[in-house]
Amino acid sequence: MHEFSLAQNIIEIVDDTLKQHGAHQAKEIELEIGTLSGVEISALEMALESLKPGTIIENTKVKLIITKAKAICRNCKNEYFPEDLFSPCPKCSGYGPEIISGKELLVKSIVAE
Repeated sequence: MHEFSLAQNIIEIVDDTLKQHGAHQAKEIELEIGTLSGVEISALEMALESLKPGTIIENTKVKLIITKAKAICRNCKNEYFPEDLFSPCPKCSGYGPEIISGKELLVKSIVAE
């Protein structure tokens, strides 16, 4: 379960960012997670909740933005929304698209006090 280490890294990123800006507490953090990121959303949420006590995000609201995968077929240049990395192009059935979005895992914003 790599979501636990991802949650630890997210807390470290928030902690470092708050220290850089002289803030003491995060009120809200917004995470952007792509559907092809390989992150199990519920496992990440559970990991964050279990790690919150005693950290800089103890009383922080965590908002998730799920980014749908988007790809361009390398064969026919069709833009489409693949369900997974191995989804063929719906127009030409080609494989190996260029992924435009959907692999993200970002701390998109932090609201602090």
